Amino acid sequence: MKYRLLIAALLWIYGTSAAICAEPADSAFSLESTVGEVTVTAIKQKADLTLHPLASTVINRRQVERLNIATVKGASEIAPNFYIPDYGSRMTSSIYVRGIGARIDQPVVGLNVDNVPFLNKDNYDFDLPDIARMEIIRGPQSTLYGRNTMGGLINIYTISPLNYQGSRVMAETGKGDLLRMAVSHYQLLKPGLGMSLSGDFHYFGGLFTNEYLGYKADREKGGSLRWKTDWKPTSRLSVENSAWFTLSRTSGYPYAYEESGEINYNDTCFYRRNSFADGLTIRYAGNGWSLSGITSVQYIDDNMTLDQDFLPLDYFTLTQKRHEWALTQDVIARGRVGEHYRWLGGAFGFYKHTSMDAPVTFRHHGIERLIEEKRNDINPDYPIEWDERSFVLGSNFRMPTWGVALYHESELKAGRWNFALGMRLDYERVGLTYRSSANTGYTVYNATDPDNPTVFSHEKIDIDDTGRLHKSFIEFLPKATVSYTLPMHSQSKVYLSAGKGYKSGGFNTQMFSDVLQQRIMGMMGLGMKYDIDDIVGYAPEKSWNYEAGAHIVCADGKVLTDLALFYIDCRNQQVTTFPDGTTTGRITTNAGKSRSYGAEVQISYAPDSHWLLNASYGYTHATFTRFNNGISDLSGKFVPYAPRNTLYAGLTYTLPLPRFVDSIEFNANVRGVGKIFWDEENTRTQPFYALAGGSVTVRYKWAALELWGKNLTGTKYNVFSFKSIGNSFYQKGRPITWGVTLRMNFGQAN
Repeated sequence: MKYRLLIAALLWIYGTSAAICAEPADSAFSLESTVGEVTVTAIKQKADLTLHPLASTVINRRQVERLNIATVKGASEIAPNFYIPDYGSRMTSSIYVRGIGARIDQPVVGLNVDNVPFLNKDNYDFDLPDIARMEIIRGPQSTLYGRNTMGGLINIYTISPLNYQGSRVMAETGKGDLLRMAVSHYQLLKPGLGMSLSGDFHYFGGLFTNEYLGYKADREKGGSLRWKTDWKPTSRLSVENSAWFTLSRTSGYPYAYEESGEINYNDTCFYRRNSFADGLTIRYAGNGWSLSGITSVQYIDDNMTLDQDFLPLDYFTLTQKRHEWALTQDVIARGRVGEHYRWLGGAFGFYKHTSMDAPVTFRHHGIERLIEEKRNDINPDYPIEWDERSFVLGSNFRMPTWGVALYHESELKAGRWNFALGMRLDYERVGLTYRSSANTGYTVYNATDPDNPTVFSHEKIDIDDTGRLHKSFIEFLPKATVSYTLPMHSQSKVYLSAGKGYKSGGFNTQMFSDVLQQRIMGMMGLGMKYDIDDIVGYAPEKSWNYEAGAHIVCADGKVLTDLALFYIDCRNQQVTTFPDGTTTGRITTNAGKSRSYGAEVQISYAPDSHWLLNASYGYTHATFTRFNNGISDLSGKFVPYAPRNTLYAGLTYTLPLPRFVDSIEFNANVRGVGKIFWDEENTRTQPFYALAGGSVTVRYKWAALELWGKNLTGTKYNVFSFKSIGNSFYQKGRPITWGVTLRMNFGQAN
């Protein structure tokens, strides 16, 4: 039945594409989204994604600058059904694609920078100057890229010193005491050998005030250094190495209490991160074949500290200090036999070791309301009083993770038809060594005589638990695609595909404090006892993605149209929830089954050298088909945090001027997203909203001055909402913001 629907969809797409291209335009024009401005090295795919039978969006350097994209979050909504909410801190890199996503732990979308894979989504959000090109691929990429790419892939390529020599400078200021600066230099040391060095710094004073502490809760600063070397000693051999160091400092989390509408908490919140990565890519091209190796080393040192109750009361705080090392190695061989058969095969391996210290500190109100009052309500004749008004639930972890994979893809061309079959065998082992500790106590009173209470006993709590857990996963990940080149522009085609996606399982480290809390409550005859194996571990998430789509180039190259219909069966979907009641931890649980289907369309139109229109729309209907959270049956409810609709439209007009300046560029754009459900029960929502933006850029030879604004209509909306210890909180979206950006370019492209 599913395949019949896809075949019908393919015929519909073919008819739609014919209608779109019924009236060709007068003259040819090369759209900005096509390849040509900067040469990029794509190891596992063609440089032009329009030649691939998949759903993709390409954002080139000019578009990155026009839309002020500094991180991956800036690409949200530009690609249909692709949403990255901007909330929390730089650690928060939640990505939702086609109704699937993740708030914590494993991502659903992979990130590669110059072909180097980033293994930890907590390190996705960083400023990267001199982006040459961003690619957003939707649909499972697990066959070629493996774990945690079931929703898609983000490829970022930076400018190569072999393609550009000179210096680039950027300076920006704006509302909220915004300050960004970037300087880079590209040098050709000799023919075939180039190096570049770039650095950036950013400071944002913030827009939302913590009323209790009197400072901006979203204040942040950070920077990076990047050194890149490109070397082509021969026409067949190329070597590229990129090393970069980044740091980020965020003052807090602008979460407002729903009842008061105020950001008002008393304990310090912050996120600090230092990270380093080095990636080496070596490629040798033979006659009809090539062999590539991609090696990387990655390191993260970060500290997240939260006032986890987000109230002006002393409940509890959480600290999560982490050191993480990771090594990856990918070996890729590809070739062709004749003109009709192409193949690609490879092997991938990684090792990651994480050390984490994550104590939860109970304070006065937490002890009083979450422990003493609960205990004394049940047994008022023998009330208790804690020995101290602060104690620590200690949690220490060591998490070694490693995996290996073999993969292959074959592609056969038969006239206008193209058939591709890929497969991957992926094995992963996740280990956890833990230590949970608590050293405290309480006094029990005999209050049977209210006028003369006496000490009944003193109970000491001395817990020091250790243990080891591990999980192993093995997955076979196939993908099949058939495409047909239309009898029109050579890049126009329709396609059908079916592929399996896979997101790794793991452990809920933040739940250990809750396990320890419940154990202490159990010593007093209260609470529930958690089974560590059940509550801490969660299984992999798996999906089958069925897709029909088209890439249409018509009107002499002036119009590019992409269409896609998709249907996703997802099993063991990983959902992040707060356990019921007044607990201290978050938990990733498997929700049984969910189903997602929808449509995507994106169009680029350039009638002449002055005008450019880019537009996209995505619709997703994602619901649970089987999910019982232990309290109620949530089957039929919408998957939380994944938006129903995404919308983007941008119109640019370039006015050449014969005097004073070269040109003035006017841009207007709008981004829309919603409806979003904030919980599995679908009781709290964010309706659809749209944000208007625009810019005016004056260009003169080597300089460009841009005045820009975002959310120009002052739309009020929320980007996040959640519950903690039974209270509801939310983060507001940013109001009207504006800025001025100066870019100077002292160089030239080859």
